[in-house]
Amino acid sequence: MSIADNLLAFTFAATLLTLTPGLDTALVLRTATVEGKQQALRAALGINAGCLLWGAAVAFGLGALIAVSELAYDLLKYCGAAYLAWLGLNMLLRPRSALSPVEAGATPAANWFLKGMTGNVLNPKIGIFYVSFLPQFIPQGQPLVAWTFGLVSIHVVIGLIWSTMLIAATRPLAGILRREKVIKWMDRTTGMIFVLFAARLAFSKR
Repeated sequence: MSIADNLLAFTFAATLLTLTPGLDTALVLRTATVEGKQQALRAALGINAGCLLWGAAVAFGLGALIAVSELAYDLLKYCGAAYLAWLGLNMLLRPRSALSPVEAGATPAANWFLKGMTGNVLNPKIGIFYVSFLPQFIPQGQPLVAWTFGLVSIHVVIGLIWSTMLIAATRPLAGILRREKVIKWMDRTTGMIFVLFAARLAFSKR
């Protein structure tokens, strides 16, 4: 395939991957609904920063190490599962009934950014996915590092567009979605999703 064909094929595949509901979608929707659009944007930026970090790791060889080392993969996998379980159980067991002034807008900017980024960085499946998926779209003889970052950047742009669309979709329903019962339901539902993802990650095989 030509360079243009490779880029189009990757863009199509990455779009399908992004549109598939998963942990990132759950986090962005829940944060937009309960915390507001600014915090949701920070979470989305954190998620995609995690993708860039994995892209760097793959480009410079760490992703390949995780792909071949059972110990490295398991260590990162269990750390990621523990982190997701911790987030999920907090939401599940201690759901909020209302937004405090801090949660409504004064939370430090890094908070949700770091949560989104940490969740992605501690998920070794992203590294495995990049290691196995990206090389298929890098033309023979092209610089590996530059192409890896280029393809990951395309994935990040698609992810940010999708996250922005999800956040915008919650705005017309903001009044309803910020009610006490809805906030509790959102926290518990998202918490359960996170716990299920943690269990799936912990017991997953390559």
